[in-house]
Amino acid sequence: MTRPCYLRMEEDVDFRIRFSSLCFITDHVGFRGTIKSSPSDFVVIEIDEQGQLVNKATDDPVYKISKVQPEPNNFAKKTKLDLQNLSFEERSNQEVSTLAGCSGDDQNHQSRSEKEDTVKDGASKGEEGKVDIISSLLDERTNELLNQFAGDIKEKWSSKTELIGPSPEFSLGRILDKNQRAILHSAIRQKFPFLVTVGKNSEIFVKPNLEYKELCHLVSEEEAFDFFKYLDAKKENSRFTFKPDTNKDHRKAVHHFVNKKFGNLVETKSFPGLNYNASNPNVVITVRFREKVHKHRKRSLVECPEGKVIHTAFTLRKENLEMFEAVGFLAIKLGVIPSDFSYAGLKDKKAITYQAMVVRKVTPERLKNIEKEIEKKRMNVFNIHSVEDSLRLGQLKGNHFDIVIRNLKNQINDSANLKERILEAIENVKSKGFVNYYGPQRFGMGRKVHTDQIGLALLKSEMVKAVKLFLTPEDLDNPVNRAKKYFLQTEDAKGTLSLMPELKVRERALLESLHRFGVTEEGCIQAWFSLPHSMRIFYVHAYSSKIWNEAVSYRLATYGSRVVEGDLVCLDEDVNDEHFPNSKVHLVTEEEESANSYAIHQVVLPVLGYNIQYPKNKVGQWYQEILSRDGLQTYRFKVPTLKLNVPGCYRQILKHPHNLSYQLMEEQNTDVKTEGSHIHEAALSLLISFDLDASCYATICLREIMKHDF
Repeated sequence: MTRPCYLRMEEDVDFRIRFSSLCFITDHVGFRGTIKSSPSDFVVIEIDEQGQLVNKATDDPVYKISKVQPEPNNFAKKTKLDLQNLSFEERSNQEVSTLAGCSGDDQNHQSRSEKEDTVKDGASKGEEGKVDIISSLLDERTNELLNQFAGDIKEKWSSKTELIGPSPEFSLGRILDKNQRAILHSAIRQKFPFLVTVGKNSEIFVKPNLEYKELCHLVSEEEAFDFFKYLDAKKENSRFTFKPDTNKDHRKAVHHFVNKKFGNLVETKSFPGLNYNASNPNVVITVRFREKVHKHRKRSLVECPEGKVIHTAFTLRKENLEMFEAVGFLAIKLGVIPSDFSYAGLKDKKAITYQAMVVRKVTPERLKNIEKEIEKKRMNVFNIHSVEDSLRLGQLKGNHFDIVIRNLKNQINDSANLKERILEAIENVKSKGFVNYYGPQRFGMGRKVHTDQIGLALLKSEMVKAVKLFLTPEDLDNPVNRAKKYFLQTEDAKGTLSLMPELKVRERALLESLHRFGVTEEGCIQAWFSLPHSMRIFYVHAYSSKIWNEAVSYRLATYGSRVVEGDLVCLDEDVNDEHFPNSKVHLVTEEEESANSYAIHQVVLPVLGYNIQYPKNKVGQWYQEILSRDGLQTYRFKVPTLKLNVPGCYRQILKHPHNLSYQLMEEQNTDVKTEGSHIHEAALSLLISFDLDASCYATICLREIMKHDF
């Protein structure tokens, strides 16, 4: 086993020191070269659990609708005006479209004018084509008095006349049938959102809706009218969007009103409006029902069968884009939140990557509609179809890589034939494998604060420290880093929000929570909850990964390729991921060491967690010393305040590339000066393709082949 030759990045000294301890398992000389000269030089394609590349077009139709989701229009066609068996929409005088109940967000993400047309068309059709529900339940005189009462209230409000004395009310009389009372309550609130209905001993009273009047002081009456209709309809997965607003203080007042009055029912979010830019900073406030409310709410008659939430699967292609940034952008365009997306694994930024994703509460049609918009961000979506559930991290077989390594050269002081060196290196790693380190991208290579530092702070419940680490600026002068610097200097979350670019979704979500709850331990806990669970756990996993890297280096430096007493080995020869139970892990005995019962490729090391066993040799002692150094105990791998449980797992210390192929290419593109003249020298490039199991890193495999760090 040889030690590495290191050529490191100048800007990250701490990272250089950390990765200088990494070992090699092979003994060839290697070569030098450049990877990721452009994103197209590094292509990553996810391999699904069935072994298929996700960039291949499927046979499924793009608009495939799951069998559990009936066509919304069919739902509408089947409804009849039967007062004993009315659908929710008919109870509401047909003024709210039936689409939202079963088609997820597709209907609800129309522009405001489109949504209003849909509502108004539905209302007019209901009023013209069918018997008016209110008229069918009230006698003619009572119906006239109700309309007169509603008109009087609107007239007094329009004339700015204050209502003196107790709030006026109008009785509709006693209605003995419970179902008819429920229908009438809903129908009146839908027709007159500025009124509220109250029941007492089978009698229904109608009163002015003072909250409606209060909202009219903040937004137009048209918006208030539509908002209260939306609120009463309680449509699963639906959204309401106020008109674009450039006044930040005014938007804050609207947020405050909605959250104060209806915060237990709905939540609000701000998103950039159409044509948003510095000269046109229009922002829209979007309201949607809180998920936890719906989970405990009785099913409405328009809910999809079995109450299932819509899930749409797709393949995401992105270029030179961080995955979390891509998800944040998609969330804005679809009007959902980042935690509505699920995926099997993270992918490189400086690359062209293909991966499977699932988004909740969005129909295939809705996703298809944003294709043109997201192309501007170097993203594409295809293979769009409905599925039953979300994806889980690790729910993949592996990844396929097509990589170009340019500017190939011999190692310093190596005069051997370069092509022979390359062939030797590739064949060596094909047969012997590579040390299965977590790659540098897992830790934020080149950044001041690495992700594992944030993870350690979270594990130690140092919430304020973790937030400040997350918001630590880099030594670059741009709007994002200026905003972060301002926050660390002032802890002024509101001021930082005004500086932070709108598209920095994670940072803004954190800052909005800090503005609401304060920069305290409790406030920072709430702020971390503004990020998806997958991101919170990502930081903790980064810390565990860093310790695993150090552990495998110590293991190989101490025992080399021998399998020794106290080592842990995996008894399952077919394992290709990290998620196998303790029952598959065996502690090597003294007799087994003497008999050479196991090979080095079977050895595993624990990735930290509360449910793993440690080696019973010097490596196990090393783990305990590291935990003590970092102030952790194994039981601390649960963080209840953030709902983080880290059971741990086992990772094989060696891995092999599969289906490896390569091709050397000569490119006549290098000018070389020789005694005053120019000649063209052939630049050698290597196109290499291979598959790796899930959670393996191509850069680490290349590092072993080339004996060269990037």
